[in-house]
Amino acid sequence: MRICIFGAGAIGSHFAARLAAVGNEVSVLARGAPLEALRAEGVTLVSGAERVGARVRASDRPAELGAQDFVLLTVKATALGEAADGLAPLLGADTAVVFCQNGIPWWYALGLSPVRPRPPDLSRLDPGGRLARAVAPERVIGAVVYSANEVTAPGVVENHTPGRNMLVIGAADDSATPQVAALRIALDAAQLHSPATDDIRQAVWNKLVLNLASSTLCLLAEDTVAGVGADPALAAQLERIRAEGRAIAAAHGVTVEGAPRRPGGAPSGAAHKPSMLQDFERGRPMEIEAQVMAPLAFARAAGVPVPAIEMAAVLAAHKAAARGLYRP
Repeated sequence: MRICIFGAGAIGSHFAARLAAVGNEVSVLARGAPLEALRAEGVTLVSGAERVGARVRASDRPAELGAQDFVLLTVKATALGEAADGLAPLLGADTAVVFCQNGIPWWYALGLSPVRPRPPDLSRLDPGGRLARAVAPERVIGAVVYSANEVTAPGVVENHTPGRNMLVIGAADDSATPQVAALRIALDAAQLHSPATDDIRQAVWNKLVLNLASSTLCLLAEDTVAGVGADPALAAQLERIRAEGRAIAAAHGVTVEGAPRRPGGAPSGAAHKPSMLQDFERGRPMEIEAQVMAPLAFARAAGVPVPAIEMAAVLAAHKAAARGLYRP
């Protein structure tokens, strides 16, 4: 199977190593030091006591890689617009594009069941409609990533949740397509647990409820997941935000409790910093819009009071904007 990983960050490197190690023809779009490392040494995944190394084809030019069976877009939501401009050379007649981002996805309204309320305006997740123009609706596969990773050196990624990694995928309209079925098989073979679901938005909201709480509070406290959870006052706020997140989802016709569960139960996250805090510390653009402001817009559209989320969102957005990592 020809699979292109678009982005050599923590998640992309993890997926590239796993998928290449089981025999898929994996290519990676990367730039700078990661590109040089991938060309010279391949990609390396460290997961607990396991070390997985694999050779991949790496380039900074999509045209060099050609048409793929699947393109896994693993860049941050803030980089999707730029990525859209490079997709065309990777798309064959049946290529599916898998969007592996945190938060509310740009494609949320595509194929949405008519029994569910319409979402609020999500145009800020696809400025100028670049993604909508680049990817036809029938190509879109939504993906929800349950995996904590960190790049420790160019071409090397450490996984903090060994045995507990999961990638839930589904067509935007929740139809049972051959592409979704084939990709699930490939992911399972690569130890990237991919359970079946007939409601991809259920997984979106299930993950989002967790991220709304941990990402915002870890950012504000500048602490790990375990550090925030160990503070009784912060732990209480975590629960308030999660409860409000479930209420938003329910108001939009989604019961998060029915989402697929990751293998091995929930991770402790003891030493892990959420990606939002990692981005803040490293001066990278932050996914405030997708992870924080879009869910808040869903709450306002449904008339759901969310005082804890609103306060966390305002503070997180201010903190990110003050450092030039988010533009309100």
